[in-house]
Amino acid sequence: MPHNTLSTTPTTPATTPPAALSLEERLAFINTAMTVRLEEAAVAYEVNTAHIPTTPINLNDLVTLPLTPTLQPTAPSPTPVTALLQRAHHRLLTNGWCAGTFQDEDGALCLFGAVRTESHRNLRLEMSAMAVLLDAIRAQFGDRFESVPKFNDSFRGTDGHVPVRMLGQAADLAGARGI
Repeated sequence: MPHNTLSTTPTTPATTPPAALSLEERLAFINTAMTVRLEEAAVAYEVNTAHIPTTPINLNDLVTLPLTPTLQPTAPSPTPVTALLQRAHHRLLTNGWCAGTFQDEDGALCLFGAVRTESHRNLRLEMSAMAVLLDAIRAQFGDRFESVPKFNDSFRGTDGHVPVRMLGQAADLAGARGI
């Protein structure tokens, strides 16, 4: 009688271990996984914050400062009115802005006060700068304001970003006009 013997040969084909991924393949895989996670987090954030009311921020009202500890004035302009308006703008950024008075008890100045102080009593230069400032105000706000002091004082009770920004825009306008 034949003798049954157990076969020691495997009946399933041998599998080779998976090949190791290259660095680029691993980075691509991780990038894909992180992109999916970030997209899921963005959707979750939108869902979780949809009920919170928001008001848009006018980025023009933000005062940007240099990364140095002290404020550095911009390079002086070769034109006198532009240079005066730049100096007045820098003075308001460093010393502060006020409304309803030429200068407050902390040394902050109104728009007119900053221009007058920086003009060093040169009335012709001061008048030219105030005319450009009024033109810049009217270009943005129309004819609502008959004078720079009226515009300045209309922002009483605010932080003054708009008047200070308008002084910077007036300097740009004077530079564009070459005066």
